[in-house]
Amino acid sequence: MERKVGSSTVTAKEVKAALEKTRTLSAEEERVLRMRHGAGASSTRAPLPRAAGDNEELGDELLLIEMQLLKAMRARAGGKTVASGNNKQVMTPAPAPAPAKASANATKDKIVRALRKKK
Repeated sequence: MERKVGSSTVTAKEVKAALEKTRTLSAEEERVLRMRHGAGASSTRAPLPRAAGDNEELGDELLLIEMQLLKAMRARAGGKTVASGNNKQVMTPAPAPAPAKASANATKDKIVRALRKKK
């Protein structure tokens, strides 16, 4: 097998076009190709492609999952301010769990008794 002699020039536009078509590269491989050839992302303002495509049922299911995840994230944040781009959203605090005084006192008493026995 002979080596091909010669060179070819790949432009940033060609790399961008090829990267938009391919789906087999990992995120790191794509980033390296973009950096190597000076091909930036197509547009930061362009909407992300929908994973559901034309399937409305799958789109509804994914939307439901997304809403559940956002609700769980807000509950975990517990009233912290989260910066999102230029907009700041203030999250409402999560409701405090009901105090379990009876079991907490029982546990505390058990620990105190165990410590007194050690003396």
